[in-house]
Amino acid sequence: MSIEPKHILVIRLSAMGDVAMTVPVLRALIQQYPDLKVTVLTRSFFTPFFRGLKQVSVYSAEVKGRHKGVFGLYKLARELNRNEFYAIADLHNVLRSKLLKRFLKTKRFVSIDKGRKEKKQLTSGRVFKPLTTTHQRYAHVFETLGFPLDLSRPVFPEPSVLNEKALRLLGEEKKKRIGIAPFAAHEGKMYPLHLMHRVIEVLSRDYQVLLFGGGQSEIDKLKAIEKNYGNVVNVAGKLSLEEEMDVISNLDVMLSMDSGNAHIAAMLGVKVVTVWGVTHPYAGFAPFNQPEDYALLADRTQFPDIPTSIYGNKYPEGYETAAGSILPKVLVEKIKSVITRREERTTK
Repeated sequence: MSIEPKHILVIRLSAMGDVAMTVPVLRALIQQYPDLKVTVLTRSFFTPFFRGLKQVSVYSAEVKGRHKGVFGLYKLARELNRNEFYAIADLHNVLRSKLLKRFLKTKRFVSIDKGRKEKKQLTSGRVFKPLTTTHQRYAHVFETLGFPLDLSRPVFPEPSVLNEKALRLLGEEKKKRIGIAPFAAHEGKMYPLHLMHRVIEVLSRDYQVLLFGGGQSEIDKLKAIEKNYGNVVNVAGKLSLEEEMDVISNLDVMLSMDSGNAHIAAMLGVKVVTVWGVTHPYAGFAPFNQPEDYALLADRTQFPDIPTSIYGNKYPEGYETAAGSILPKVLVEKIKSVITRREERTTK
């Protein structure tokens, strides 16, 4: 008589970057515990993130539709309770997941410790030291459930085969590909766009530059950049999320703000150079498996209150351009050094 695999429900509803950060942890989980079965409760839009994880399925939470409000969460719990979950890993730990917990049958329910107290101390200036990373916090939830994880030797998927649509968009250019995602949710997290123009101008001389973003305002700005330079392709708004992931997996390096695109690239095993304005990697949101020197930091001598907040939504007047204290040539040199390192590794 065969024994049913232990089935774990993982809750992480949003935001994009936080959901993407679960992927390397879940990949390690199913590799190190191949008899497990995992269901991820998240927005249906994020389903492509979990492709290739054979023991992982996605259950769509329609929190703005049929699962909205307390009654909607009760309905969602009834749907989920049709499964026999061994345990529930709450990687979100917000009011919605806490309410859901009250309706679910499973007794083994562990929520992430987000370290709110330590993060408050970091942003208030009382301490300035690296906090536990979000990936480690996710892993600790599984350890508490009895599944300790080793994240030190990650395995990543091979670059995807691009479909005809993506190939037409990228053209016949055979140069190294650099992805650039210049936007973030808040201005204080962004590299000033006029300086990013200078970075793109220099990089596009030797490489193909692919631009990523979302929303009509960002798309319009990226279209304008595309028109100004050769070897620059705006990807935003032209591909599905899954197709964008295929393109990202084929990049030689991604240049991103402290935002979701950094984490998507990292979960696919792509090297990521990040630009940090009013936020700081010490808060634990650096992309997965990236060298420390790939994080380019605003000058804390000029802007001593950094990090001003965890999410970049709060900062003193004048801090909105803090990332601009990083010279464009620093970004260019770092990108070129990453590509050189990659070439050296592939020729050995």
